Amino acid sequence: MSLIRKCDTAMMTAIGLILIATVILGLANPSFFTLVFAAEDGPVEYATALFLLVASIVLASHALSLWRSGRRGAALFTVVYALMFFMAAGEEVSWGQRIIGWESGEFFQQNNKQDETNLHNLMVGDVHLTKSLFGPVLTVCILLYLVGLPLIYPKGGRIAALADRMAVPVPWLKHAAIALVASIIIAVLDADRKWEVYELVFSMLVVSIFLLPQNPSKTR
Repeated sequence: MSLIRKCDTAMMTAIGLILIATVILGLANPSFFTLVFAAEDGPVEYATALFLLVASIVLASHALSLWRSGRRGAALFTVVYALMFFMAAGEEVSWGQRIIGWESGEFFQQNNKQDETNLHNLMVGDVHLTKSLFGPVLTVCILLYLVGLPLIYPKGGRIAALADRMAVPVPWLKHAAIALVASIIIAVLDADRKWEVYELVFSMLVVSIFLLPQNPSKTR
């Protein structure tokens, strides 16, 4: 078994353990779950940022390989994907603001829900902009990617061809199954900050997908 496959197996096992811990803590000790496990600046949040950063690095390495092989268009698409995940990693920890302790500028103090330098907590009046406008749409897009694409891609056709042309790493059915199980657990569980765990599971899944997609020859 290659090192990448060993890492992938370890991540799949870790996701299972995290979901089990989420159910147990969420039911048996909701205070610990909210105030420690899934807390702001807690282990779940920092792990999410770390895996999002790893996903960005993996994509950047694929972009370099694509560029060197002469697939310039696919390389540019992959650079965009890498930048998106880099931004997501930075946003997750407010670009290190709470770690370093620097103060937000006037704009973010007036328009950010937590007075932090990030975009995902911006407010317009009483409206949480990102959550209200992009939250539901982003969730649907993520589930279509994780659940819909692995079912459609093996059948070929235009969607599969487009995914290959845009160098989109295609998930396997195991990723779809884990995404569905995680979605059900998070939807049913009555615990504050449960969505932090959902974000962690997503960040780990995408690292697995980017390392070992269905279409490796098209994405690196």
